[in-house]
Amino acid sequence: MKDDFYSRFELFFRGTRTEIKARLLTYMPFIEPMLTLYPHAIALDLGCGRGEWLELLQEKGFQTLGVDLDEGMLDDCRALNLNVRTQDAISALQGMENESASLVSAFHLIEHIPFETLRLLVSEAYRVLKPGGLLIMETPNPENILVGTSNFYLDPTHTRPIPPGLLSFIPRDSGFLHIKVLRLQESPSLRNVQSPTLLEVFGGASPDYAVIAQKSAPQEVLDQFKAAFEVDIGLTFETLSNRYDQALQEKLHALDALAHAVYQSTSWKITRPLRFIDAVFKALKRKLKRKS
Repeated sequence: MKDDFYSRFELFFRGTRTEIKARLLTYMPFIEPMLTLYPHAIALDLGCGRGEWLELLQEKGFQTLGVDLDEGMLDDCRALNLNVRTQDAISALQGMENESASLVSAFHLIEHIPFETLRLLVSEAYRVLKPGGLLIMETPNPENILVGTSNFYLDPTHTRPIPPGLLSFIPRDSGFLHIKVLRLQESPSLRNVQSPTLLEVFGGASPDYAVIAQKSAPQEVLDQFKAAFEVDIGLTFETLSNRYDQALQEKLHALDALAHAVYQSTSWKITRPLRFIDAVFKALKRKLKRKS
């Protein structure tokens, strides 16, 4: 798009720069070891958009490069003196030398491109990454039913949702060693809710997720990332639906217990003849009504 429509769209639906940068802090435990391992290697951000990730990386001390095709968004980056250029993701990767980058990232890009282009992106990222280097791909999470069936299609440039199982397999198939799925941006108020509503089951799972893939490296390099890869975060549809089922079963058990208590009560036993007589009269009334 030649105008700044997409910038306005992003601001309205995704949030402010401050909000986006706060969300991106989730990735810091994964990338901070890179500053020690490869302080001068490039961190390449594909589809850099307004540059929140580039700005955060630059603040941390990374050497950065961002590429995008949206000039309106690139103008936002240039206003912040970020290192960006007008270029598509594949040509940017293909223009880099082998093992020249410590980090390749693509935030909300892959849902915009054809599947074969996605596979090429992953294989080219593997080529340009240094040993132990990371590929980060964040995208909407179709495990969230409302995202997968409705919210995903708010963006007119989206193609199709990509399930986490598929996206995690692609880098594995391309040779990456470690694969981590992070589920992101769920409501904090839902994390410990044990009795979610049906609407919360359908729309409460993490609306975004990321696949983080690490290239093989000597063990002493990989050990620096071990703690980050061992942490599980996010809220799955299965977790919410299981909580819903459990809460429903508990309510049914409570009703059964209440009914049993009523049936065993003295008042229930005493009034049994009255209930019998009432049932007989009601049956006679229905019979007379049919005859009339």
